[in-house]
Amino acid sequence: MKTSGPRLEKVTPSNFEAATGIRVRPGQEFAVSPVMQSLAEAHVHPAGVAWPRLIVDGDRPVGFLMAFLDIDWNGRGDGGPIRSGLWRLNIAAAEQGRGYGRFAVESVAAELRRRGTAEMYVTWHEGENGPADFYLGLGFRKSGETSEGETVGVLALD
Repeated sequence: MKTSGPRLEKVTPSNFEAATGIRVRPGQEFAVSPVMQSLAEAHVHPAGVAWPRLIVDGDRPVGFLMAFLDIDWNGRGDGGPIRSGLWRLNIAAAEQGRGYGRFAVESVAAELRRRGTAEMYVTWHEGENGPADFYLGLGFRKSGETSEGETVGVLALD
């Protein structure tokens, strides 16, 4: 039985090829790493840090997201800020503009709320074809920080 509307699925051996086949539009590659790199990063981080999910509508893979959960934001282990948020978002080129990106952000926000998190973070590359307008349109605000040359956005989850 097919469900109506998009849903998230864990990435498994049975949908791995579908997940790694997700490609963004030409000209957007600078803004997000390929799914294969995201899955490799999820594998090398401690258990529970990465939350990768395939976005499926009906039986059609339409995108991929990966959240980060309770990370040491500064990476120094000095008791600095612990944050959670959206690490990667890849919506297939042919599926963009259909609400799947919004669904992905809302799904991560719901998971973070469920875990008791008050704020959701995301980073993005500025520039033409970048996702700044998308994130700002969903209510993220620029925090005034950068991380590895990317703008940091934050969304209150209350």
